[in-house]
Amino acid sequence: MPIYLKKTRSMETLIPWLYLKGISTGDFTEALSALVGRDAPGLSASTISRLKTIWEKEYQDWQSRDLSEKHYVYIWADGVYCNVRMDDKQCILVIMGATKDGNKELLAIEGGYRESEQSWLSLLNDLKRRGLQKAPALAIGDGSLGFWKAISKTYETTEWQRCWVHKTANILNKLPKNLQAKAKENIHKIWMAETRKDAETAFDSFINIYEAKYPKAVQCLEKDRDMLLKFYDFPAEHWRHIRTSNPIESTFATVRLRTAKVRGCFSSNSVLSMAFKLCKSAEKNWIKLHHYEKLGQLIQGIKFVNGIGQERNAA
Repeated sequence: MPIYLKKTRSMETLIPWLYLKGISTGDFTEALSALVGRDAPGLSASTISRLKTIWEKEYQDWQSRDLSEKHYVYIWADGVYCNVRMDDKQCILVIMGATKDGNKELLAIEGGYRESEQSWLSLLNDLKRRGLQKAPALAIGDGSLGFWKAISKTYETTEWQRCWVHKTANILNKLPKNLQAKAKENIHKIWMAETRKDAETAFDSFINIYEAKYPKAVQCLEKDRDMLLKFYDFPAEHWRHIRTSNPIESTFATVRLRTAKVRGCFSSNSVLSMAFKLCKSAEKNWIKLHHYEKLGQLIQGIKFVNGIGQERNAA
């Protein structure tokens, strides 16, 4: 079980997780009795079915909520694939956001077709239609071209940061296994460097070491150079949060690890509503941005160099 559920006393939190993990509606009483150490009366198959209907309605209402009062300074985006049938929709599109107060919130969750530009564009345009007019300062995501093309059309001023975890995995896949540990160490030196100059030096060093024998690995790194180092233009206190899309990855780990027991028994609405319930439960334990007051400086237009805010020149 995920950490945030191990000590829960809320059946409302636990039941969606069990359902997504493959517990059928008829097995809930037995499963919950084993977990909580007592009988779980009233959880018949019909009761679970009614709860599922309620969750789907909650998800639909949440999807249509007004966003005109919201301002997300950072957003994290990812396309999550899981071993479950979702009709004609191949993945779950997820966006998390950090408010100006530093709180992380689930912003959007929707079914999409292979992370296509059109799927992301539809999602982002819907957010704008519901009032999210202020462009995020920074978007963090993996290499999905669909997302980046879509956000360039909806929020033109938003900067882009490629996720270092995804990029590292992509590079290592293009190297022999006996070289991967050392290569990972060299990659780590890039995004953990104190300044952009030091990162550029480590970047060039990686290219010099591997370019001759492993050009595909080097090309994979080099083609996103600017996007990978964009975090240096933002507060150093936030680097731990904005260098990767881990907030989404960790939350959806339980969805990805579903058993094959009911692989063909979900509709897309059921999957999305259950994933929504899981995310809203996990959201309560998401780590707030460190030194969130720095977000105010970003909103005011103060520039950051190597993570340090720069004084504005006097008029």
